[in-house]
Amino acid sequence: MVPHRSLDKFKLIAHILHDIHLCHGAVFNHLAYKLTLNKVSSRLTSEGVGFLTKTLPRLGKAIDMALTEVTPLTASSLRFKAQKGSNLPIFMGEFLNRVFSPDGRVLPDPCPTSVGVLRSICYLFYKYELPYAAETEDAVVQRFVKTENDLATVSAELDDLRLQLDDTTFIRTARRNHTLSTKMKVTQRARSLLSRLFARFDPLDIYPRHGPGAVSTKEKLWDKFLWTNVSAKITRSYPLDAYFYASLGHVCDCYRSFPSVTQEDRPARVVLVPKDSRGPRLISCEPVDYQWIQQGLGRAVVSLVEKHWITRFNVFFTDQTHNQIGALYGSRTGKYATLDLKDASDRVSLALVRLLFPVDLYPYLESCRSSATVLPDGLVLPLWKFAPMGSCLCFPIMALTIWAILTAAAPDTYTRERILVYGDDVIVPTAFAENAIEQLESFGLLVNRDKSCIRGFFRESCGVDAFKDVNVTPIRIRTEWSSTPTPESYSSWVAYANSFWNKKYYGTYDYIVSLLASLYSPLVTTDMHLACPSLPEVPLNSAKPKVRTNKRLQRREFKVLTVKSRAVYHEMDGWSMLLRYFSEKCGPSFVSETGRWKDESYDPSVPFSVRSYTRRRDSLLSRVWTAASQA
Repeated sequence: MVPHRSLDKFKLIAHILHDIHLCHGAVFNHLAYKLTLNKVSSRLTSEGVGFLTKTLPRLGKAIDMALTEVTPLTASSLRFKAQKGSNLPIFMGEFLNRVFSPDGRVLPDPCPTSVGVLRSICYLFYKYELPYAAETEDAVVQRFVKTENDLATVSAELDDLRLQLDDTTFIRTARRNHTLSTKMKVTQRARSLLSRLFARFDPLDIYPRHGPGAVSTKEKLWDKFLWTNVSAKITRSYPLDAYFYASLGHVCDCYRSFPSVTQEDRPARVVLVPKDSRGPRLISCEPVDYQWIQQGLGRAVVSLVEKHWITRFNVFFTDQTHNQIGALYGSRTGKYATLDLKDASDRVSLALVRLLFPVDLYPYLESCRSSATVLPDGLVLPLWKFAPMGSCLCFPIMALTIWAILTAAAPDTYTRERILVYGDDVIVPTAFAENAIEQLESFGLLVNRDKSCIRGFFRESCGVDAFKDVNVTPIRIRTEWSSTPTPESYSSWVAYANSFWNKKYYGTYDYIVSLLASLYSPLVTTDMHLACPSLPEVPLNSAKPKVRTNKRLQRREFKVLTVKSRAVYHEMDGWSMLLRYFSEKCGPSFVSETGRWKDESYDPSVPFSVRSYTRRRDSLLSRVWTAASQA
């Protein structure tokens, strides 16, 4: 009999509830398990998959807001029936009663384990990648446009502030009369911090390169190294011959073609990337000439920030561990708050960057910034923001802007030293949190107070959700199960199975593994020590991978299923290939103090060919002979 190859969402939930019953039988007994299962079944029948992707996540968010003491938990507002004499829902009430009092507020001694169980059910399908309505795309674009309109007003205010601060007579008079506003003082301190950070930074000492993503000008992978247009705005700061060619020999061989290189200032292009059932993610593809310089300048800024004594313990780009530990510690003591910034990358205005960053650095930042973007309907939208998501400078400049404002506004050294910034993930001492929100919003940024964790003992930062020093991060299933073999489904569901194994949800693990075995047998186990998706355990009657002894290499090999990127080979002219080699293999290496590579693209041990390209989202499944890793 051939095993069924389709994933049943109800069966998956049923296995999870059964595992919860086995792990927490004293709280969630057999009767509670049966009643909860029946409720899930009836709600799925009446609401469809929306019960999993919308209704349960709504309950999860309400629980989180109650944990952070924003609003009490109330069943009536969540389309759940309340317990008798209580505001709490009957659904999963066995665990809710161990966390909240009948009025929906957190108990004096809540149970962290119960919080983890509740969130594991509520957020299981929160980010499930289902198709979304076309109206959702329009809403995302309209929100992008609205943010630009909001920034126009903010930018005018920031420009006025800059003119005032640059007027030495005004500043001298204001100091004498003690009329300098708090915002002006914060701005001056932030300017001083960034000036010290970039004091010895040379924006011309960069290694340009192309990024992995698409470009607005739609060049193919290999055509990116053939320059047909370079904006005059860029070449004023980064001359064509010095930054767009491999060497003087390259320049000498190609100088006759310089007149054919146009100097148009082309706009970026908005692209809607599928995210999950809630809607798409909006990114902006940069023109190829802008991307080339942005990558070089952005990487140079990241390298400086992670090494400089002023920022190395407070601002991070390649290691989320500090913020994750901070979230756990803050959930234990309540001394640290996590702040959630709404549309942070879209709210850092050009005027704010001009206001804060050093005057000798700003022209270089502005020279490789797209000043407009093309919306999906063809409308060209001028940009008030510094850089949208998609620019290599977006993440580092956003993080430094947030750090500079908060550090400048901090009242003492203790607070300054305990500010952690990873992009738009921010951790500050709780006593400083309200002031931090006020300062950020005064400069045009927007803090989502509902998602910011200031009160209570729930914290979230950089993918870690913590309550009372317990990691309560739920397993979020994103990838839809495919009944036919695909690389994305295979690698994702192996990872989900491993996550359930780590939570000791063995019944759920077995259910997923049985589905994987029906499609991808034989499966690989971790004790084989192979560099491919592996599982800790497979059924005893499962097929075993083929084994051979490679006499030439003197090693034992297994024929197993691996996910490989599809290679594309293309010949370019010699100078273009040399330019690619210099930009991708001979740039600066970001090496940590432990000696480990932080950026694998610079690792000399990885084979590299200037003729080989890898298309994104173009992987394939194949069975290959693989040897155990040398661990």
